[in-house]
Amino acid sequence: MALILNLETATTNCSVSVSENARTLLLKENRAVEYSHSEQLHVFIKEVLQQAELTFSDLDAVAVSMGPGSYTGLRIGVSAAKGFCFSLEIPLLSIPTLQSMAMQVEVGAGEILIPVLDARRMEVYSAVYDDQYQQIRETKAEIIGPNSFEAFAGVKKVHIIGNGASKCKEVLRHSNFVFEADLIPSANEMGAIASKKYQKKQFEDLAYFEPFYLKDFVLHGKKTNP
Repeated sequence: MALILNLETATTNCSVSVSENARTLLLKENRAVEYSHSEQLHVFIKEVLQQAELTFSDLDAVAVSMGPGSYTGLRIGVSAAKGFCFSLEIPLLSIPTLQSMAMQVEVGAGEILIPVLDARRMEVYSAVYDDQYQQIRETKAEIIGPNSFEAFAGVKKVHIIGNGASKCKEVLRHSNFVFEADLIPSANEMGAIASKKYQKKQFEDLAYFEPFYLKDFVLHGKKTNP
């Protein structure tokens, strides 16, 4: 039996859950349009543990969404997770953001899942999963065009999910595409993946683990005269 604290901060959804053996015991999240992680993450953690009648010492591991996603959001989540793991001397588990997102949708045999997170302009962060939620194409940033995901369109239904689905719907016309733009990453699905990784002891190195930003963070400041 493993009690795991799950933190999802890759998007504007500040989401925290505690799970036991892949089952979510309690979930607390704020599906806001603005980022609130710095104010709410630790409050949600405290509330989830209290409502589950648990303490930090009961935890066996902490799982954190590893990205891709918001640079600042991921940094906040990973920093919090590392802090708890260091102080409690428990392992850190990293959960692919797009995989846990894909697990929100039940699919039939042979169907495909493509979670897409909105990036800039017509760009999205995406990956492709089969009907067993196994990744069959690498995670990458890509500009959406009329031929995007064409290689997967011939196999039954293709679920394009996430806040990047709206821009995909504008240009993708194949009848097998189904768009679900209202789904966002949540800590609710993280426990199932975290439990399997915990059993296999697939722990991260606390000293060296970094989020999967996918793209370099660039800070644009005001130009100054030499």
